Amino acid sequence: MYLTAALLLLAVLWKVYQLFQAPQDRALRAVTFCLLCTAGSFSTGLPAENHALNALAGTGAASLASNVLLLCAVYWLLSFYLHSATDCQRASRRARLEAVPLAMAVIVITLATIATPAGVRGRPYGTADLHTPQVAVFFIAAQLYLVYALATTAWWTGRYARMSQKPVTIGLWMTASSLVSMAAANTLRIAMDLIAWHGSAVPTGLNKSVAMLFALAVPAFVVGLSYPGVMLRLAGFRIWRQHRRTYRRLRPLWQLLHEAFPEDALHREPAGLWRENLTVRGVHRRYYRRVIECRDGLVRASPYMAHQDVQTGATPEALAGYLRSALRSQAAGEPAPTHAIAVALPGENSLDADARQLVALSDALATRG
Repeated sequence: MYLTAALLLLAVLWKVYQLFQAPQDRALRAVTFCLLCTAGSFSTGLPAENHALNALAGTGAASLASNVLLLCAVYWLLSFYLHSATDCQRASRRARLEAVPLAMAVIVITLATIATPAGVRGRPYGTADLHTPQVAVFFIAAQLYLVYALATTAWWTGRYARMSQKPVTIGLWMTASSLVSMAAANTLRIAMDLIAWHGSAVPTGLNKSVAMLFALAVPAFVVGLSYPGVMLRLAGFRIWRQHRRTYRRLRPLWQLLHEAFPEDALHREPAGLWRENLTVRGVHRRYYRRVIECRDGLVRASPYMAHQDVQTGATPEALAGYLRSALRSQAAGEPAPTHAIAVALPGENSLDADARQLVALSDALATRG
């Protein structure tokens, strides 16, 4: 229970943060409301919240609120896929149509709660008196809507997953599997309700199967919705860490070239040290600046290396010796040849490949001292 609560809390906080970043994104708004309703439904089942709500609004209020929020969560999940798979106008029209069966289910369970005798109203599903018609109608109406909405949403999820790529597709298939499991569990619950309503004993194995399906499906549902965003953030963190490490390893080369050609520094607005060291944009910006400044410095130094007969494919250690000698000549004011030569060029045309060549040269300079 507490693990599920922790997962729900993290997922809700993450989606609320994303919604603040993109408040006009209707699909994101739908999935955020879905998680909020799911968290609200789960919280009303906790003993303290359940007791407080019943004391405030009357016996049965917590059960009614929990089920209404659960139905709304599934509706918002369906709305999310509508907005993801169709244009805005069609999605909005379809979402309004899908609100009709939701409203009907909410009205039925609300009337059933009001009509239920106080002595049997608001009991948990496991101890509910399903011989009472109002109680049976309450649970069957809620579960019928859940089966319809979950099955429809699972179909849309699977369709959307087939059109997606990793890591999105992995999260979608996890979500689709959890939705199928929840739809199956609610179908079994309807069968259990009908059996109990007619006075027969519900098989123990059927009850355990439903409990197992829900125990697996709810965490999988939360993880599936959060998986793509988490994986993208992890990928971004790996790039941030790589750029930060490269920036530091380039310091010996950059410092040597900056002392020789201080006018080549790329000036910009000053920023706080804390922000520059930790924020994603700050680290990437400093990484790009340092790679460009190092490459510009090598271009400036390369004419002084031309007369040293630098061999193509020279090792970083050899290039480090050539570079130090060239910079001594530059500092002494010796004339340089009029042409530059290629120094530590990468085998492919990309900034990261260029950075790897510069890092190798910088490491060689640090080793030679």
